[in-house]
Amino acid sequence: MVQLSEYDERLLSGAEGKAKQLAMQVMLKAAEVSGAPCLIDVSLAHVNSCFYSGEVGVDFAEFLLAEGGTVAVPTLTNVGLIDLLHPELRPEKSNEAAVKGAKRLMAIYEQLGCEVVWTCAPYQLKKRPGLGDQIVGSESNAVAFYNSVLGARTNKYGDFLDICAAVTGRAPLAGLHRDECRRGEILFRLADIPMALRQEDIFYHVLGIVLGWESGSQIPVIDGLPATASEDQLKAISAAGAASGSVSLFHAVGVTPEATTLDDAFQGGKPDRVVDISPQMLIKARDALTNSTAGKLGAVCLGTPHFSYTEFQQLVPLVEGRKVHPEVNFYISTSRFILDQVREKGWLAIIEQAGIRMIVDTCTYFTPVVNGIQGRVMTNSGKWAYYAPGMLKLGVVFGSMQECVESAVRGDVWRDEQLWSGEFWGRAAV
Repeated sequence: MVQLSEYDERLLSGAEGKAKQLAMQVMLKAAEVSGAPCLIDVSLAHVNSCFYSGEVGVDFAEFLLAEGGTVAVPTLTNVGLIDLLHPELRPEKSNEAAVKGAKRLMAIYEQLGCEVVWTCAPYQLKKRPGLGDQIVGSESNAVAFYNSVLGARTNKYGDFLDICAAVTGRAPLAGLHRDECRRGEILFRLADIPMALRQEDIFYHVLGIVLGWESGSQIPVIDGLPATASEDQLKAISAAGAASGSVSLFHAVGVTPEATTLDDAFQGGKPDRVVDISPQMLIKARDALTNSTAGKLGAVCLGTPHFSYTEFQQLVPLVEGRKVHPEVNFYISTSRFILDQVREKGWLAIIEQAGIRMIVDTCTYFTPVVNGIQGRVMTNSGKWAYYAPGMLKLGVVFGSMQECVESAVRGDVWRDEQLWSGEFWGRAAV
């Protein structure tokens, strides 16, 4: 039996309108299914229901709006189906029903009181939750980042459930909202991994894939990451781990806030299993992210999750004064807020002069210019590489940011063999 507060009862009675009544009915059912004893207040929501995947989403949102629904807590929007700043990327004639539906849905979410940020990496915004904050997340990489890197608390909420939580400001006290459910379960040791490799961005994408495969929905604890691991690198683990498994929370000893020590990560207990990361595991994960052979390149797609300011900072010296090969399409997806910072810094002109096109509000998965590309696509995102062969039916090559840029300029796939050679990999150093 779920204990309800006076506030919950009032919403459930319909005293606050039909929209909040329905939203509370949904949250109560979610609490019953998850075995929660009660609902708790949340201080923030990041919702994915704003992404158009059919008319049912529009109908549901229109009902909430027509019945006086508004969000009860600060609510951020995940990506939409279309780029509102660059509508030519998906003209209405390409799919009139979907484009009109997406525009209508995105407008409704703004009318419901959401802060329309249209980003899958909301943690890159200035305002973000802190350690112990109870929130509602929906996008898998953001859920993992919020829980792991910031120490906020959320389960992964599905479409409709996320906006109902935002409208009520309540969520079931279950899963990762509870202390005991945040205990580490599997220990991953990196002792045999060369420290130089642990500094490479590409390592974090591959490690994330391994964590997802090995952990499923259990909570991994990583022992051996350098204390200097950047937010971009932790973002890579979050995204890849959530893609290849169901990782919604990981701890990294000495790096993430709930794992100051190994004992903290396991809450004084012992791991269910210990896994020593081996070169064979990393090679298997790396190879799984590439399903195409070397050859001519059709496109490069960066920014899944959305490209950060510091990633642009790394990119600019690589592309300044250079030109992408005329037969290669080069796209970067980011949020409009990061794009503003890039423009203010004077980097946008450099990037565009190199022949790179920016995409905001959505993701390169969903942009038809990408869907229409023939041949191989290269990416530095483990998540993009993991999903693209199935979702876009494309040949994919996974590589570092430098490899992606060099390949785009040459027009052919180029790999830096030094990254994967040496005694550790069992291959002669180049």
